[in-house]
Amino acid sequence: MQSLARPRVLGIDFGTTNTVVAIASNAGAISTLSLPTGRGVATAFRSVLAFHEGDGGRPVAEVGPWAIEDFLKHPAGTRLIQSFKTYAASARFDGTRIFNRTFLFEDLVGTYFRHLWRHAEGAIDPRGLSTIVGRPVTFAGADPVDALAMQRYASAFGRDARYVYEPVAAALFFARGFNEDATVLVGDFGGGTSDFSITRFSRNGERISAVPLAHAGVACAGDSFDYQIISHAVSPLLGMGGTYVSNGKTLTIPNHFYAALARWNQLALMKWSKDMRDLRDLREQAEDREALDRFVELLENDYSYALFRAVSAAKEALSSEHSTHLTFRAGSIDINRKITRRDFERWIGGELNEIRRTVDETLRRAALSDADIDKIYLTGGSSFVPAVRAIFTERFGATKVHRGSEFESIAQGLALVGTEPDPAQWYAAVTMDAASEPRPSARR
Repeated sequence: MQSLARPRVLGIDFGTTNTVVAIASNAGAISTLSLPTGRGVATAFRSVLAFHEGDGGRPVAEVGPWAIEDFLKHPAGTRLIQSFKTYAASARFDGTRIFNRTFLFEDLVGTYFRHLWRHAEGAIDPRGLSTIVGRPVTFAGADPVDALAMQRYASAFGRDARYVYEPVAAALFFARGFNEDATVLVGDFGGGTSDFSITRFSRNGERISAVPLAHAGVACAGDSFDYQIISHAVSPLLGMGGTYVSNGKTLTIPNHFYAALARWNQLALMKWSKDMRDLRDLREQAEDREALDRFVELLENDYSYALFRAVSAAKEALSSEHSTHLTFRAGSIDINRKITRRDFERWIGGELNEIRRTVDETLRRAALSDADIDKIYLTGGSSFVPAVRAIFTERFGATKVHRGSEFESIAQGLALVGTEPDPAQWYAAVTMDAASEPRPSARR
């Protein structure tokens, strides 16, 4: 267990896929929370909750990598909640029933961090500490309501917490090494959203001052990339696009059976659903019964998490190799599909275009041209994808593009905000006019 001397500020990067926490001490030192898990020491913790039924029907929770371990050991009796950050801005989400208790969004977030601090074994006590929380520029989900998300964040993290746009925190982390003034475009590529921010930094001796110029975001990122691999390389082997015969007519197997492949925990829930019963029945009529047999076996035997790990490994390999093999073997399922980087880039073409359009919008809001950008900093897991980097190197020039500390930069930038003489210059606006773009809370 790491030793944290006199913590002063918590920087919380609560992500769709992973959560990272940074701590600033009274002496100004910044460290990232690291904890031992069953797979070694971790600094990024999966944003996952697992519940099993305790005494009297009371839900008992576990979080992060420990939640995944619980789920893999006891999938039938475990309720898994993944990517719950995507519920933050949804007016349609009014809570979820877990055993005999209803959990609101803020209950899920509070439960997650309460148990994360438990694993820290006293190394962190958030009471009395300044808490700086990252927030996306644009929340994920259909028709996101920003004000609702921030109300829920306030309930979850406390009324005294302050909020900073995630790419702005990354910009501060990046700007620490500046020796000159610069206008910086930051791209933060998370699991659920890709967010962008432009900030003008001025150096005055040892002090950095900043003027936030514009922010924009889009609800597509790493999870969307994974789903495209699954949709093109895996789902057809499980029967998607196939046909069945009903009342003498040849029909296409409904695509909605495969929608659950967007999230591996959705597959676990599908095991007990009406869709699963329908899928079993459909096998008798399918022209390629073996494909549906594989899909049913995947669901019945809870192979979904291992499948998603294989997909993620293939995506990561394509960041450094021009081709790879998506290899997945479980039971009678044997998938060995060669994927080229060109294939992958074609599959994610729609997402790449959305990212390009959002970069355009960020520059438009700042009233800047490409030539006005001095430096570009890319962070987050999907910044490793060559096609994502190419959007910036081809447009702005490779010498302007920088990367590094892709998983810790936001959390450490948030902790740095709390040590600034004037932290308010970094805070995001808590309220938004629905008819306008987000506005920085302070400029100088």
